[in-house]
Amino acid sequence: MSDKRLNNQLTLAFPTEDMGEALRAVEGSVESLAANRPVESPGMGEQLMEAVCEWSNIQQAVRRVKRNHGSAGVDGMTVHHLPAYLKQHWPTLRAHLLAGTYVPSPVKPVEIPKSEGGRRRLGIPTVVDRCLQQAVLQVLQGDWDRTFSAHSYGFRPGRSAHQAVEQAQRYLADGYYWVVDLDLEKFFDRVGHDKLMARLAQRISDKRVLKLIRAFLRAGVLANGVVSPRRAGTPQGGPLSPLLSNIVLDELDREVAQRGLRFVRYADDCQIYVRSRRAGLRVLASLTRFLARRLKLHVNQQKSAVGLGATRRFLGFSFTASREPKRRIAPAALRRCKRRIRGVTRRTRGVSIGRMARDLTRYLRGWHGYFGRCQTPSVLHRLEEWVRRRLRSVIWTQWKRGRGRFAALRKRGVGLALAARTAGSSHGPWRLAQSLALKIALPKVSFDSLGMPRLTVRR
Repeated sequence: MSDKRLNNQLTLAFPTEDMGEALRAVEGSVESLAANRPVESPGMGEQLMEAVCEWSNIQQAVRRVKRNHGSAGVDGMTVHHLPAYLKQHWPTLRAHLLAGTYVPSPVKPVEIPKSEGGRRRLGIPTVVDRCLQQAVLQVLQGDWDRTFSAHSYGFRPGRSAHQAVEQAQRYLADGYYWVVDLDLEKFFDRVGHDKLMARLAQRISDKRVLKLIRAFLRAGVLANGVVSPRRAGTPQGGPLSPLLSNIVLDELDREVAQRGLRFVRYADDCQIYVRSRRAGLRVLASLTRFLARRLKLHVNQQKSAVGLGATRRFLGFSFTASREPKRRIAPAALRRCKRRIRGVTRRTRGVSIGRMARDLTRYLRGWHGYFGRCQTPSVLHRLEEWVRRRLRSVIWTQWKRGRGRFAALRKRGVGLALAARTAGSSHGPWRLAQSLALKIALPKVSFDSLGMPRLTVRR
């Protein structure tokens, strides 16, 4: 990559961890220690940028960026080209960082579908900027993370969505049946830069690092050859955005903890647990005012609500209404899963059953890695049966006509009369997928041989 390209990048100014075990909740008074902790820890030193630029820190950042893959930014550079690029240009980049003159490139706008409908806007930085954001994150995270709330679980080392769901489950089991579900409207687009930078300046004394973070926040969006400025928000798509969002919402955590309320927060998903609907409505109203006044954030009135725990969902899970509530897969999450499986196993897709099974296995392993922790195995059993029925109907279609179907059934051990009756049936593939003949010809073990995971067996 040429020095001219590097200079253009430097002068272009525009002012989804491993799942850990669930942590045990503190008994009695919720988060009394967190509520009484010092507001801020001592400021970070004047030589913070030197720590960011340590070659070992940069190498670690490169490994993380490569592991996360991700698409190229506006300059077209991929993660595979990053090591060679840094090897050649790192001395110049380091000099600009230490002098406080580095200017990030604009981000590339990308929209992805949201699970509940609609579109989510992302801003994809160049891989060089992603590497530098990761390097800053690695230096800042340890100092900030130890002061965050014990009930904040999103984007934090050693914490996971499963831990957040299990904590919510414990609150329901303790009798806090009413849930205040807070949904922040376009949170990542509305974070105020000045307020965030003031919060950072309380702990960071190295003005070069503060200037770099502000530059990342204000990096323009390049679309159709035009760079548009960004005056608010922490653009999703960069490694630094999750930490900055936790820094903003830590003020909400402190407020809820000081009120003695039981709560769980994962990124901008926050639920508070109380004993009555009246208390829930009071908490929702007061926190809505707090967020608007102190953080300049708006609560989505259509999605925020107070309801019984069994009627609300959290991070893809819901809970049974029993005295000892159990985790179950939320109906919306199950519908999304089935919609994805239908797309992969479409009979008119025109791929081999081996290719279809590989695509399906890749999706199901990831899905089961998250939702396999539900406590309602009957749901997983029914889903597993449904997937096999989908595949049997595909295979039946690929066997084409009666003579070929008869031969395939006989080859797989189906009796003469049953094979003839099934091959000559006028019923469609979906109905015949449940027939005795196809269950004999295509038993569970035949799908095991294709690499299909068993959803009801933990591996």
